[in-house]
Amino acid sequence: MNIELLGAKIVEERKRKGYTQEQLAEKMGVSPQAVSKWENGWNLPDIDDLNRLAELLGIPLNSLFQESGVDAGFVYRSRLFQEDKMFTRIRTIAQTEKFYETYRALSYMRECHEGQFRKKGRHSSELIPYINHPLMMACHAYYLGIHDDVILAAILLHDIVEDTEVTLEELPFSEEVRKVVGLVTFVQPDGMEKEEAKKIYYEKIKEDARACVLKVIDRCNNVSTMAQSFSRERLIRYVHETEVYVMPLLTQIKEYYPEYAGISFVVKYHIISVVETVKNMIDQVS
Repeated sequence: MNIELLGAKIVEERKRKGYTQEQLAEKMGVSPQAVSKWENGWNLPDIDDLNRLAELLGIPLNSLFQESGVDAGFVYRSRLFQEDKMFTRIRTIAQTEKFYETYRALSYMRECHEGQFRKKGRHSSELIPYINHPLMMACHAYYLGIHDDVILAAILLHDIVEDTEVTLEELPFSEEVRKVVGLVTFVQPDGMEKEEAKKIYYEKIKEDARACVLKVIDRCNNVSTMAQSFSRERLIRYVHETEVYVMPLLTQIKEYYPEYAGISFVVKYHIISVVETVKNMIDQVS
């Protein structure tokens, strides 16, 4: 999609309807800055916003696609959901449920990951703030029925030790939260082969229910977006690792942590569906 052409189309139709950027933003429930970025071709609206935009402008959604250079009718999402909206949603949940660790973890996570971004997708040049990933996981977990302050906080913090200069001991959270974060933080000791380190890493995760749940939701989120930016070779490696190490965690949950068995079923279904689709697509282009 040529997002500059899309931006020009939005400007044209907005003016035809007599809206200012501020008025259109208010009707859309987004900031005027978001509308400005769409119109200047800096950002692509997500599919929900595109549907609402077409409705407000009084034009068929297909006309936005066709005049923006979309041949097959595909719109590629640079992100699944907006991090600002997810942040507000989790903050509200934390306040309502009195999840004090989760509430504090939100701001701490955002501060620690400031300036970090997810890897760009091949169909978009947009930079997605890294926090989109842990926020997505936290929303996913909560709506799967995980109303556990420790798990939700650990989800928000799970990549901080690996990806920032903060050590596990420096995390200003409870011992329970630090324990889960520590278990899901991958460390390759000096002199040890990576594959051996992975085996030890996943075996330790198996011993803790909360760590198991966090890790399978993490992988579920990652397989959902891997096709956007992974090379063919990395897709193959990631699928292999998922089947060898992550699927046994789902079995572990089912057999030893029955309180999370329902969650395990839903996550397992999603991971298998995506992985099998990717495997079939890889084979087709072999």
